[in-house]
Amino acid sequence: MSSLDPVLMSRILTALTLFVHIVFATIGVGIPIMLALAEWRGIRTGDDYYTLMARRWARGFVITVAVGVVTGTAIGLQLSLLWPTFMRVAGKAIALPLFMETFAFFIEAIFLGIYLYTWDRFKNKMTHLLLLIPVAISSSASAFFITSLNAFMNQPQGFELVDGMITNVNPFVAMFNPATPTKVSHVLASAYTTSAAVLASIAAYSMLRGSKHIYFKKALKLTVISTFVFAVATVAIGDFSGKFLAKYQPEKLAAAEWHFETMEKAPLIFGGVLDENYDIKYALKIPYALSILAGNRPDTKVIGLNEFPEDERPPLTIHYFFDLKVTNGMMLLAIPLLYFFRKKLPGKQSYPKWLLISLLALGPLAMVAIWLGWFLAEVGRQPWMLRGYMKVSEAATTSTSVGWMLVLFIILYLVLCVSAIRVLSKLFRNKNAEEEIEFLQLNDKGGNVK
Repeated sequence: MSSLDPVLMSRILTALTLFVHIVFATIGVGIPIMLALAEWRGIRTGDDYYTLMARRWARGFVITVAVGVVTGTAIGLQLSLLWPTFMRVAGKAIALPLFMETFAFFIEAIFLGIYLYTWDRFKNKMTHLLLLIPVAISSSASAFFITSLNAFMNQPQGFELVDGMITNVNPFVAMFNPATPTKVSHVLASAYTTSAAVLASIAAYSMLRGSKHIYFKKALKLTVISTFVFAVATVAIGDFSGKFLAKYQPEKLAAAEWHFETMEKAPLIFGGVLDENYDIKYALKIPYALSILAGNRPDTKVIGLNEFPEDERPPLTIHYFFDLKVTNGMMLLAIPLLYFFRKKLPGKQSYPKWLLISLLALGPLAMVAIWLGWFLAEVGRQPWMLRGYMKVSEAATTSTSVGWMLVLFIILYLVLCVSAIRVLSKLFRNKNAEEEIEFLQLNDKGGNVK
């Protein structure tokens, strides 16, 4: 282990931690919104099926929050252990969002506990729903603060660099840098999309297993509609992200699109392979599309990758991350449309098997899109840790123990993920929706579950 490159090991361990954490962080940000939608609809329509959705989703949400706390703590620990030079230099600039994220989590945890233990405690059901507001705001605020930290790494500002040290820090200017608006909005919208898509997959899976209960049909309707709405927002914000890259990080956009020469009327490259001379083969070239993405006009000049020194160019593999992310985004729009027009499609079944399988794929597609987006963001910033100021090789630890840390964290993440899956599976298998519905029907005293 001591012979392994500590920079490479640090990058692998950080990537692994983010790979695991982002699953639970995304669900932690998006599920409160879905809980609020379900409970609000239950109150508004008097339909207790939607209230039951909120109850069941909330139980699973608690498990994911617990695991997310562990993986999130691991990220904070690894920032100090694996990237000590970065923390020493940039620590003052990023201290505010790190502190505020912790504060937001405490608020979320307090109100989530109150929300979970006060079902049926209030005469006015809206009172219980209002408890979700601080939970939803705090979870989204946590995403905002952490993403603003990442945005600072992409567009550092609000400080002076003197003798290799950051001084005269204005933390608010550092936090509200040019990358913050597009990055935060895209992270939030994609988290809402993914959470809705995961819940849609669960409902579709139950129906594929043979359950025809109206509860799952209503759950599917609510989650698929939410997935579509949030996916539209995510795609729109993605367009703004492209324009941000064209203005502030042109080397990342150029690498993602294999755009080597500065030109107007630049085509967008989809797919393909590069040969040893950097000639593009087997790609779909969409005329003017890259210029339109960069500036809304076909004659927009797009800076080529050849304008940048070779040692400051991002890896060209991010082109495939970008293409796959866009493809997944289009699928997240197309599959809900199939659901909306299912009654006009050939066949007599309202929920044909092929449609349910497609809906089942929504959750995995959305989560893969989240991973691809972070790969694009982080790998696309290479070779910089703090863009324009500090390279990754300068920020990493020189310790020879990172390899052993990697092994230990792999074991930890395996235990956490397997435990979470088993607990969630047992939680819902031991008390499935049909049994809860039957219980409510037997004990209903005037509700709508009859």
